[in-house]
Amino acid sequence: MAASTPPTSFPKSEIKVLLLENVHPSAHEIFQRDGVQIEVVPRALKEDELAAKLSEGVHLLGIRSKTRVTAKALEAGKRLLGVGAFCIGTNQIDLDAANKLGIPCFNAPFSNTRSVAELVICEIIMLSRRLGDRSREVHEGRWRKVAAGAHEVRGKTVGIVGYGHIGSQVGVLAEAIGMRVVFHDVRPTLPMGNNRMALGLDGLLAESDFVTLHVPETPSTKNMLGKEQIAKMKDGAMLLNLSRGTVVDVAAVAEAIRLGKLGGAALDVYPEEPEGNSDGFASPVCGLENVVLTPHIGGSTEEAQEAIGREVANTLAKFMNTGATTQAVNFPHVDLPPMAGSHRVLNVHRNVPGVLSDINRIVSERNGNVLAQFLATDPSIGYLVMDLDKEVANDVRRGIAELETSIKTRILY
Repeated sequence: MAASTPPTSFPKSEIKVLLLENVHPSAHEIFQRDGVQIEVVPRALKEDELAAKLSEGVHLLGIRSKTRVTAKALEAGKRLLGVGAFCIGTNQIDLDAANKLGIPCFNAPFSNTRSVAELVICEIIMLSRRLGDRSREVHEGRWRKVAAGAHEVRGKTVGIVGYGHIGSQVGVLAEAIGMRVVFHDVRPTLPMGNNRMALGLDGLLAESDFVTLHVPETPSTKNMLGKEQIAKMKDGAMLLNLSRGTVVDVAAVAEAIRLGKLGGAALDVYPEEPEGNSDGFASPVCGLENVVLTPHIGGSTEEAQEAIGREVANTLAKFMNTGATTQAVNFPHVDLPPMAGSHRVLNVHRNVPGVLSDINRIVSERNGNVLAQFLATDPSIGYLVMDLDKEVANDVRRGIAELETSIKTRILY
C-alpha cells in the first residue's frame, strides 16, 4: 500500500466568513455554533474593496442585494469556497465566473415569501381605495372625503405573472379576501385553491383588474410589460411590480397613467436603484396620481430577514461541513449523506472526458476503498463527492488535486 500521511482538513477555527450589508444576526449565531471566524461589514463593498477582502483568505462570503460579486472579485478569493446571497435574487453575482472557479452560490428562495405577498395585497387595496393620494392630501392639510374612484377588491380579478413561491402565496391571500385569481407561468404549475391558469399572458392581461409581476430578471423578462402589453390590459386596470425593476418599462407605465389607460401602479423595484439610503431618487412615475412607490422593501420585514439569515447560513454551513450543493443556483446538485468511519474528498473539475477514470485510477493505485461516490455535472464542470477509507483519503485528495483538470479539491473528516 502506498505510504500515506495523516488526513487533514482545514480547521473550522481558521475558516473565515465575511458578512456584508447587515446580514441578520440569526446568521451570525449559526456560524458561531460552528466555531468559525466571522467578519461583519455593515455596507456593500465596491469591486476593488471586495477583491481585497477576499484575497485575505475568506472562505465563505455573505451578501445582500447591493454588493456586486464580479469575476475580478471572485478570482481574488483564492480560498473562497462559496457565496451566499441573503435575498432571493442572485443577478448581483457573476454566476458563470463563480461556476468556472468552482464556487457554488446560494440564495434564499423561500424565507421572504410571506412578507412580499402581504405587501402585494396591501398595495392592491391601497390602489383600489386610492389611499396614497388621500393620505398625502391630509398630510398637506387638505380634506377630500370622496368615494368616487374608490372600490372594494372583493370580486375583482388579480392576474399573477410568475406563479412561483411568491406568486402562489399572493394567489392564496387574494382568494382569502374574495378576489378571483388567474395566473400565467412559463412552467406547468399546480394551482393553489381556486386559482386558475390564464390563457397565456395576453389572456391574463385582458381579464385582470390588477396585474402583479413575480418573475426573475432574465433576457426574456426584460421589459416584458411595456406599451404593447399595457394596451392589452383593461381600461383602468392597475399594475404592481415587486419582482425586478427591468421587467417593466417605467416610462410606458407613466404615460399610461397620464392618459388614464392605467388606473394606478405600485412599484417596489426600478431599473436603476441607489446603492444605499440617499436622497434624490427620480423616476418617470414620481408625483403621478394613485402611484405607490416603495424603496425595494418587499422582503424588508424583521421576520423575513431573520428567516433569510437562518436559511442561507444553514445552507452555507451544510456545504462547508458536508459538501452539499442542492440549494446552489449555479452548480451541480449533490447531497451525499455522511458515512461513518470515512473521510470525504470533494473535487470540482472541468467537465471533460476521462476525469472520473483518472480519479478512480488514483484511488486504485493507493488501494483505497470507495464507500460512497456521487458525481454530478453541468456543461462546464463536474462535482464529485467521494467517501473513502481514512487511511488513504488524504493521499487520494492530493493526487486528485494535482490533476490538470481539477479546479478545487478539499477533504472533510
